[in-house]
Amino acid sequence: MNTTTKQQGGAIVALLFLMVILSAAGYWLWQDYQRFRSAPLQISGQGVNYQVKPGTSLMEVANDLSGKGILRQPFYLRLLALDMGVSSKIKAGEYLIPAKTTPEMLLDQLVRGKVLQYSLTLIEGWTFKQALAAVRSHPMIVQTLTSLSTEQIMKRLGHPGEYPEGRFFPDTYLFPRGTTDAYVLKRSYQRMEKVLAQEWQERAEKLPLKTPYEALILASIVEKETGVADERRQVAGVFTRRLQKGMLLQTDPTVIYGMGDSYEGNIRRKDLRAETPYNTYVHSGLTPTPIALPGREAIHAALHPADGDALYFVATGQGGHYFSATLKEHNQAVQKYQINRNKH
Repeated sequence: MNTTTKQQGGAIVALLFLMVILSAAGYWLWQDYQRFRSAPLQISGQGVNYQVKPGTSLMEVANDLSGKGILRQPFYLRLLALDMGVSSKIKAGEYLIPAKTTPEMLLDQLVRGKVLQYSLTLIEGWTFKQALAAVRSHPMIVQTLTSLSTEQIMKRLGHPGEYPEGRFFPDTYLFPRGTTDAYVLKRSYQRMEKVLAQEWQERAEKLPLKTPYEALILASIVEKETGVADERRQVAGVFTRRLQKGMLLQTDPTVIYGMGDSYEGNIRRKDLRAETPYNTYVHSGLTPTPIALPGREAIHAALHPADGDALYFVATGQGGHYFSATLKEHNQAVQKYQINRNKH
């Protein structure tokens, strides 16, 4: 065998050896990549809050997670994204990455935009002033309406000239960080419009209510009069019969609303005679506007009042009310539940 032949044989052996090495390395890398896909990220406890800013690429996310010690191999995440066909589909936002999240789960979260949600609860019976205060105090809501008056806020929301009281639906609203106050209020307004329209469509017959807005007014009074679910339709029944008979509603929450900031916890005799548009001891019919944010149950009650002959009710001091059909019975109930109780 000549020298040339020996050299060629040595080269072939070296090439074969190199191929074996490369094949083994490739196989090892492939196995390592497969383990990476399903192995949990380096996250413990309650998880990690992670912010993907607008315009951030997947490569930047991978490198950043690697730098934070969360991701073992950033190149593998980019390779996995190519395999899944989502390299350019991640969405900006704030994410909560739970413990035991795998790279596949992470990419699914980023692509679906499963951002961290915060909540704000508007309570039944709150006034618009209270609801607005809750919106303004939420640390994750961007404030854009702070310097505006009530009238300007309604104009900004697309409802110029409307009085805001009662127009916003009390509920729990979920939203991501950076949501504006205007967006939250618009959602609440639209939700109230939808609920009111649905309930109005299914209302009982022969009600003394001409418009959905009148139903909203009555519902707000019902909401403020009782927090007992089983009593709402009874209270609505009393007010409905009073409206039908042309009687004064004579409901304290309307007086309190008309007093505004001057109310300090007690209604005096002079307050019942005070000349405000909301004093239902002075003015007949409904108040000019709602007096609070009514929930769906109160709206339903106002549009489906309970049958009966009761025209009066008084608080029993135990969370509920006693209903009476006559003034004589009502006065006896007031003596029993209010006057005598206050003596003790």
